[in-house]
Amino acid sequence: EPFVADEYIERLVWRTPGGGSRGGPEAFDPKRLLEEFVNHIQELQIMDERIQRKVEKLEQQCQKEAKEFARKVQELQKSNQVAFQHFQELDEHISYVATKVCHLGDQLEGVNTPRQRAVEAQKLMKYFNEFLDGELKSDVFTNSEKIKEAADIIQKLHLIAQELPFDRFSEVKSKIASKYHDLECQLIQEFTGAQRRGEISRMREVAAVLLHFKGYSHCVDVYIKQCQEGAYLRNDIFEDAAILCQRVNKQVGDIFSNPETVLAKLIQNVFEIKLQSFVKDQLQECWKSDAEQYLKSLYDLYTRTTNLSSKLMEFNLGTDKQTFLSKLIKSIFISYLESYIEIETSYLKSRSAMILQRYYDSKNHQKRSIGTGGIQDLKERIRQRTNLPLGPSIDTHGETFLSQEVVVNLLQETKQAFERCHRLSDPSDLPRNAFRIFTILVEFLCIEHIDYALETGLAGIPSSDSKNANLYFLDVVHQANTIFHLFDKQFNDHLMPLISSSPKLSECLQKKKEIIEQMEMKLDTGIDRTLNCMIGQMKHILAAEQKKTDFKPEDENNVLIQYTNACVKVCAYVRKQVEKIKNSMDGKNVDTVLMELGVRFHRLIYEHLQQYSYSCMGGMLAICDVAEYRKCAKDFKIPLVLQLFDTLHALCNLLVVNPDNLKQVCSGEQLANLDKNILHSFVQLRADYRSARLARHFS
Repeated sequence: EPFVADEYIERLVWRTPGGGSRGGPEAFDPKRLLEEFVNHIQELQIMDERIQRKVEKLEQQCQKEAKEFARKVQELQKSNQVAFQHFQELDEHISYVATKVCHLGDQLEGVNTPRQRAVEAQKLMKYFNEFLDGELKSDVFTNSEKIKEAADIIQKLHLIAQELPFDRFSEVKSKIASKYHDLECQLIQEFTGAQRRGEISRMREVAAVLLHFKGYSHCVDVYIKQCQEGAYLRNDIFEDAAILCQRVNKQVGDIFSNPETVLAKLIQNVFEIKLQSFVKDQLQECWKSDAEQYLKSLYDLYTRTTNLSSKLMEFNLGTDKQTFLSKLIKSIFISYLESYIEIETSYLKSRSAMILQRYYDSKNHQKRSIGTGGIQDLKERIRQRTNLPLGPSIDTHGETFLSQEVVVNLLQETKQAFERCHRLSDPSDLPRNAFRIFTILVEFLCIEHIDYALETGLAGIPSSDSKNANLYFLDVVHQANTIFHLFDKQFNDHLMPLISSSPKLSECLQKKKEIIEQMEMKLDTGIDRTLNCMIGQMKHILAAEQKKTDFKPEDENNVLIQYTNACVKVCAYVRKQVEKIKNSMDGKNVDTVLMELGVRFHRLIYEHLQQYSYSCMGGMLAICDVAEYRKCAKDFKIPLVLQLFDTLHALCNLLVVNPDNLKQVCSGEQLANLDKNILHSFVQLRADYRSARLARHFS
């Protein structure tokens, strides 16, 4: 522990008798404590002197050892310098000897190489003489175990024979060629046998010998052929091919000096013979009889082939294996891909037409011809400007002629077509082909199905003066809205990725915009006419149920109802229609349509109230009716509509207010900003209006 003087003195004091400051058996004795301090100081001085002497002794010893160490280091440095000089001398001597040895080796090689060539030439001349004599006596030609040496000799003789004139050496040239061919066949047979026995080392030896023969390529062909024997035992030829190539890839490097070339040749053989034959057999069956199965099979086969190609990319096939594999795939499918888009569009059109026709047949419905050209355009412009139904009204019996099942089927067929198009189209043709598929979708889904349903729905909307009319167009709106969301999702999810970086993008967006605008126009027209029909129904209810005596009862003191029967039925009808609108639309469209209905509803009630004369009790009943209408308007959740009915309720107060308070009521918060003619028109509805007192107060 570190030395602390204060703590040391404290411990010394407590150990000294009489050193304590508190009471106890021995009181505080300063003399005794002083004496103890003096003695302890003397002891510390003696200890300090002893330690100092020891330190000096150790310092002297350390200095002596340091000098001795320095002396030894100097001696070692001198020894190291001497050793280094000896090493340099030895290195120079070794370099000198090595130079002499290399020079001597070069001289020996210069003498030995011509000698070896002369010996080799002598041997070849000896063997050549045997061919001239027509009798092969050398052991190398008669001993089957020396086929490797014989092959080397005959290969060299064959090259020499090529340079000899034919007229003088025709016979010997033919004998050499015959022997060359025999040895080549023997080597190939030896290679074949070794491959069947699984002797990799022997195969490598024979392949190395055959490398200089013309039949080397035949050796590779034999190897590739035997590799495929028994390789295609499963039902999946693509999986079999992948396993075969993986197995050969592990083996081929141990046999051939150019493994990447051999493996590439095997893959080419698999693609051009096995796969091409398999693809042809699969597609030939449904080429003309079943377009759907043909397209599915083509897509499946092409996908599996490209997947196999991706697996083969991990092998060493040379420099540009991507191009090599792409050419192999193209060689198999080129004839099918050229006609793909025509078959795809033809099938998609027929399939879409069949789906629609099957649906209309299930409804026992014969599609009407909507018509095109100038007359139809003229009708459309007239209908947009006048909102009049053109042509006879059609009773659809509540049928919208829209089916989510049909739409899902059409979108599913188109989705599959987009997927096939993405996979099977050339990158340069992809946007154009995708656009063709999109136009078919627009034709059958948007025009033949949705647009036809809108036209039929518009024709089925009754006139505004029809009684007890069933309004089904909102159901059409609801279903059309749902269907178009599905259409828009497919546009974004499946079409956009195919055309996003091409000029076709703007063309598709423009076409989609035109379709949306065309449908929105018809939806707006249908909704507007439907709202007119709703108002017409309310008019019929009010005309049938509202009596003049409701607001001018014969017995003013015997009125037992809170609001009129007409009000009850109108409010029930309105609530039902509001609920239907909310269920049929979404987003801001709900508020827009409800606001339009609310404004027309207010106008109807306002004009309806203007038709009657009101007694005091009748005015109270009118106020109760308007209060009920206002409660109904709250369901709209549209501030403007509620404000209109609040103002109408305030106007109805003019029917019952005391003549003396008319001016005060008219200047109230809700009526102050209204035109005076409106206020006057309501005051005129009072039964007592013609009294001079009321007219005077209002003037």
